Amino acid sequence: MTLPFPVPTLDHVVVNARDRIGDTADIFRRLGFTLTPLGYHTLGSINHLAMFGTDYLELIAVKPNDTGRPEIMGAPAGLNGLVFGTEDADATYEALRQNGIPIDPPQQFSRPVEAAGAIRDAVFRTTRLRADAVSAGRLYFCQHLTREIVWRDEWRHHANGAVGIARAVIAADNPDTLGALFAAMFGAASVRPADDGCSLILGLSRFDVVTPAAVWEMFGSAAPDSRGRRDYMAALTIRTRSLGAVETALEEGGIRGWDRIGASILVPASEAGGATIEFSV
Repeated sequence: MTLPFPVPTLDHVVVNARDRIGDTADIFRRLGFTLTPLGYHTLGSINHLAMFGTDYLELIAVKPNDTGRPEIMGAPAGLNGLVFGTEDADATYEALRQNGIPIDPPQQFSRPVEAAGAIRDAVFRTTRLRADAVSAGRLYFCQHLTREIVWRDEWRHHANGAVGIARAVIAADNPDTLGALFAAMFGAASVRPADDGCSLILGLSRFDVVTPAAVWEMFGSAAPDSRGRRDYMAALTIRTRSLGAVETALEEGGIRGWDRIGASILVPASEAGGATIEFSV
């Protein structure tokens, strides 16, 4: 029996800090984000999170001289992971495997979190598309087994007014290749044609897959350094309650080179850990 397509939902996005978690966390705090305390995964990686309403942004890194997560040090700094939500990683794996998607079996890991004065383990179960399936970065699914200690209200208030992720922008020499993969994963109705590429629709968010030239047209000098990369994850649009709050946060944080363009504020990748950040209302 063929299993139904998974429903495309956004769980979180990942900015790769490589072995510079402290410096990258300082940048994102100066951008106006509230970050969770430093977390230590049983897989060997370390992270900070910026939690929003139903999704979040993860800064991921390894400890200096740590070789346990080669995919982190082997990738450039900046946006490098887009993570779908699932309530059952095993069922998602089986459905995608049956549809011919190159995907690795689920794995389970955790990290300790202080909650209500006690230390508990936040537990996750993920299933990842194989590294050779997507040249732009990492795509995977995440099931939260302890959601209540990850989404905490004290972590969801940000000086920049951020409330969620509106979109991610992926540069691809041939956007139709990634668009076809998304259609095979979620069904053709989830992917829409767009100027210079296509879009995967995920609830109130979307992933835009466009040509590198289109990324340059969108963001100009604010775009990430793409030298040596044909396909890459380029930018995030963060939904905010107030562009005024964003401006105040950026000014107080000493962030340079940002620009207000109509109903959005654009922060260059050079000032945002290697990922172009756009704030919009």
